[in-house]
Amino acid sequence: MNRNIITSRLIALLLLIAVVMPIFSACKQTITPKKRTFYDYFDTVSTVSDYSGGSDESFSENFALVKSHLKFYHELFDIYNEYDSLTNLATVNRLAGEGEVKVGAELIEFLEYAVMMHDLTGGNMNIAMGSVLKIWHEYREGGVAVPAESELRAAAEHTDIKNLVIDKEKSTVRFLDPKMSLDVGAIAKGYAVEKAAEELMAKGVSSYVLDVGGNLRVIGHKPDGSKWRTGIENPDLYSETPYVYYLDVADTSVVTSGNYQRFYTVDGVRYHHIINKDTLMPVDYFASVTVITKNSGLADALSTALFNMDYESGVALISGLDGVSCVWVTNDGEIKKYGLKD
Repeated sequence: MNRNIITSRLIALLLLIAVVMPIFSACKQTITPKKRTFYDYFDTVSTVSDYSGGSDESFSENFALVKSHLKFYHELFDIYNEYDSLTNLATVNRLAGEGEVKVGAELIEFLEYAVMMHDLTGGNMNIAMGSVLKIWHEYREGGVAVPAESELRAAAEHTDIKNLVIDKEKSTVRFLDPKMSLDVGAIAKGYAVEKAAEELMAKGVSSYVLDVGGNLRVIGHKPDGSKWRTGIENPDLYSETPYVYYLDVADTSVVTSGNYQRFYTVDGVRYHHIINKDTLMPVDYFASVTVITKNSGLADALSTALFNMDYESGVALISGLDGVSCVWVTNDGEIKKYGLKD
């Protein structure tokens, strides 16, 4: 592994550490939360914080519930490893080109949602980009070269999501194109966080904050009715200013896609991990895009899609959606906003 890869990953780790530090502050009163952190799933740091003032026993139960959900969806969405306990995406990618694969209801529900997000975003969030993303992953791991356009174009012939056949009644999945593969990194974490939040809310839980690698899901308000304050990270890795914009949030999600955490450098050019469906290359419209909306899965999908779109196209997309706000940070540090009051 070359020095550029090591440096970028070290920076990413430091940024993750910064994310899980207590950046939330009380608006009306000081509240000391119960908080637990773990690093097991989705290759990131996860923190569960309880501001409700409930018992230690109830927090332990809720923490275990969140961790269990993240474990399940981490394994379900894994495209590199298979598990005896379930049929996951690695199994689907291996077998679905040969015929129908029986899967669980949770994967059917997720795939239907991902197809809906593909259609909503005009294909700018496409889980069927696996053949292209696999190439970029291998080159990023190598760290010394960029894939040839011809290689990428050949792989892009196998990214049509219409070749994903989902049979809800039979609970099966198959690929009409044997060379197609799924990669759900653009939506998986947010979707899993939302599922965990739904389970907590079904129990009547409020005043909780889930932070999974910087994907925030805020459940309810603080007990006094006030909001939390959180910051959008500065994409400029060399700046001494850690945050570029602040948000007061409650009962919502905050998800950011950016070019500053997963990347490698070749001949002085940075190549990040968010790949445009048309150019098949990392796009450079923005340094980061942050979406604020209640559903964490929607926020995750939209942040990827908007990162792949110019500002005008992005505004046109989210202006037709209820309850969605966005903050764009350009490569020269300019802040653009939609749906937020100053």
